[in-house]
Amino acid sequence: MLNKVMIIGRLGRDPELKYAQSGTPITTLRIATDESYTDREGNRVERAEWHSVVVFQRMAENCANYLTKGSLVYVEGNLQTRKWQDQQGQDRYTTEIRAQRVQFLDRKGARDGGEQQHHADGGYVPRQGGSRPQGGGQQGGYSSQQRAMPEPEDLGPAFPSEASGMDDVPF
Repeated sequence: MLNKVMIIGRLGRDPELKYAQSGTPITTLRIATDESYTDREGNRVERAEWHSVVVFQRMAENCANYLTKGSLVYVEGNLQTRKWQDQQGQDRYTTEIRAQRVQFLDRKGARDGGEQQHHADGGYVPRQGGSRPQGGGQQGGYSSQQRAMPEPEDLGPAFPSEASGMDDVPF
């Protein structure tokens, strides 16, 4: 059996970091992927698909500290459906991506004028003004030494709609 998901998209809002009762960091990401095509009449149609992504442990803290609304990321993981009850006691279901790998794809220094981390689960170079969350559960911890990741190769825009610039991004 295979349950594998790979997406490249932009965050629609800042990451939300919470800690489980056990102290485990959990970050939720809302990521939009872009799909564009030409319809039968020759009109260009652009559509965004929204994905809920859940990240755990040190990778969750790194995502919360170094990603912001609009950040470009690659996420690899698996689909998971959870059952929960709403306030009226009705059963509800949520399908989300449980991240196993998150890679930051923005070019170094492209956002906020500071340097960006490139891998959520490995070494990083913090942005200027970046901070770590205060309080509970530093599970997974942080290394006291910070490693700079090699400069990623510039492969151009991730989506065709980005070729003309970022002025028309809906989020």
